[in-house]
Amino acid sequence: MFRESPREPTQAGVIRAAAKIREILPPTPLLPVEIRGVRCWVKAENLQPIGAFKIRGAWHRLSDLSADERRNGVVAVSSGNHAQGVAWAARRLAMAATIVMPRDAPQVKLDATRAMGAEIVLYERPGEDRDAIANALCDARGAVFAHAYADPWVIEGQGTAGIEICSQLGRQPAAIVACCGGGGLAAGLALACPDTRIYPVEPEGWDDVARSLAAGEILPVGPDAPKTACDALQTPVTAPVNFAVLYGRIEAGCSVSEAEVRAAQRYAFSTLKLVLEPGGAAALAACIAGKIPLDEDTVIMLTGGNTDAASFARVIGSAD
Repeated sequence: MFRESPREPTQAGVIRAAAKIREILPPTPLLPVEIRGVRCWVKAENLQPIGAFKIRGAWHRLSDLSADERRNGVVAVSSGNHAQGVAWAARRLAMAATIVMPRDAPQVKLDATRAMGAEIVLYERPGEDRDAIANALCDARGAVFAHAYADPWVIEGQGTAGIEICSQLGRQPAAIVACCGGGGLAAGLALACPDTRIYPVEPEGWDDVARSLAAGEILPVGPDAPKTACDALQTPVTAPVNFAVLYGRIEAGCSVSEAEVRAAQRYAFSTLKLVLEPGGAAALAACIAGKIPLDEDTVIMLTGGNTDAASFARVIGSAD
């Protein structure tokens, strides 16, 4: 249940957000990597203070709130990465933060969110509407809803990764491959880099963004969507504010299997010495599997590294 956004995200908003981000965070590394004989680049957002790119949108959203809005606190929905971004930003701004999180969210993400002082309200996934729960909390408390992707400030904040990439390369890249859940990052990148081909990558069975773009209308995930380790990308439907930016601006994208995601996690660990969570490895998985055309200007987003040691060890030790 999405409430209409108060404004549209813009490229000017992304540029303003990038100036704010530069004041508090160093750029994440842009590292060269050879994939299928082509030298590409990876943007290591898993090295952010909260282990994911979501800190960008959270900081832009919360730091733009008025003094009165900050007094009433913020409510967010997240399986863990946006939760940590909002908790991090709220603590820095001395605000109260409440995060609606699925009961089956990775324990490492629940623990990290609580450790930063946020209140957590759990819901059942599937079965309960997290946005309805969050909207009710906002109504009761007078709080601001900082949605994980259906928010113009959040979209602009995520797009700051594109501004950084352009600065690091000295130009807009030919293509950016991005992990995609609700479409906040892909939309932000499309605004930041209008001359760049943006490829969204979703887990198999959770490709509602790709299907929506192909159909020309918003379509939800099917009722028989499979279980996926990519909890960060497990969103039921994109929002009108995202679709308005994405439609006609980005490429068709693709979906990746669980085995392809695990292979990408192993590749990042062995080749780049980086730890990626499943959702954070989806874009890399598509490139390794040959599902995205690559050239030397392709940038691959590594969006998160919040995984627990036991789960990661099982992935690294597996042979599939």
